[in-house]
Amino acid sequence: MPSVSETSVTKKTKAKPEHPSGDKRFKVLDITMKRNQYRADSLIEVLHKAQEAFGYLEEDVLLYIARGLKLPLSRVYGVATFYHLFSLKPNGAHTCVVCTGTACYVKGGGEVLARLENEVGVKVGETTADGQLSLMTARCIGACGIAPAVVFDGTVAPKQTPELALERVKGWLKE
Repeated sequence: MPSVSETSVTKKTKAKPEHPSGDKRFKVLDITMKRNQYRADSLIEVLHKAQEAFGYLEEDVLLYIARGLKLPLSRVYGVATFYHLFSLKPNGAHTCVVCTGTACYVKGGGEVLARLENEVGVKVGETTADGQLSLMTARCIGACGIAPAVVFDGTVAPKQTPELALERVKGWLKE
């Protein structure tokens, strides 16, 4: 029968090794996947946790999640690119998400987006050169009653005009 100290040494050596990169943020993903019993249906929760930990979803993070949940990388990538809350590259210090759902678009969301792209000098999916503003779109944010809606740093703003939206983001930009 092994002694108590031999048992504790054996348990320590059997512990799961750290991620090869040494990045401790992967441990957060391991804990989340383990808590969900590595079920494929926990993918969105794991992606949220990864984005929270890393700031955005790099290819190696997506691959790590795919392997952990035993899913094809194409499925993980497909989910990560479908939802506007996930980003595959670092965002600027501030985010502006223009809803392009039918109600928002019909009520002027397209004009809001066009004016922002023109005045700020970036296209959808890009970040300004100074790293201050990322401009994005969402297929629908579910706020049709207040269309056109724009999400500024996570806060939904109702009934936006091109002028209102531009005024809001101009304060974030460096000259």
